[in-house]
Amino acid sequence: MQECDVCNAKVSELRRGRCWGCYARWVDARPVGLGAKCVTCSEKRRHVLRNVELFGGWRPMCFNCSGQVATIAPMPRTLSLLREALSRERRRRDRRVGRLDSRVFQYERRAADRRDGRSPLPIDDDMIIEIIMEPPSMAPEDIDFDDITAIRDLVRELRPAELGEHAAHA
Repeated sequence: MQECDVCNAKVSELRRGRCWGCYARWVDARPVGLGAKCVTCSEKRRHVLRNVELFGGWRPMCFNCSGQVATIAPMPRTLSLLREALSRERRRRDRRVGRLDSRVFQYERRAADRRDGRSPLPIDDDMIIEIIMEPPSMAPEDIDFDDITAIRDLVRELRPAELGEHAAHA
C-alpha cells in the first residue's frame, strides 16, 4: 500500500503521487491557457475547456470531446485519427449503405451547396387551392400573421366535384 501525498489515504496505486480522487481534482483545477481551443473540435469557450493528458502531453479539450476520449476503445494512435473518430460531421460518409434511397428528390447532399443549381419546381394549377390577395395599402404592422398561414376547410359550394365525395366522408 502507498500513501497519497495530498490526503494521506492508503491506496494500491498512485498517479503523480496522488490517489485517483486527488489526481482527478488536480487535473480539473489546472487552468487552460488564454486563446486555447479544443484539439479535436476547435471549441474556444474557456469554461468548457480542460487540460487532458493525451499522447504523452497535456492538451486542451472541451468537456464533450474529453468525455468521448475516455470511452474510445481502441484509442487512435495519432491526433488526426482521434479528430476523425470524434468528428461530428455526419455527411462525411454515406449512411445508407445497403438501403434504398426513399427520398422524393434524389440529389447528392454532400456536394458544395445543396441549394445551388436546383431549379424551383413548377407549380401546377391543380396544386393551388386558394389564393388570397391583400390590398397593397396594408402596412406590415397591420398584417395578422396568424391568419396568413392557416389551414381552413374549403367552402362546400366551391369544392371541386372530385373532392366533394371524399371530403364528405372524411
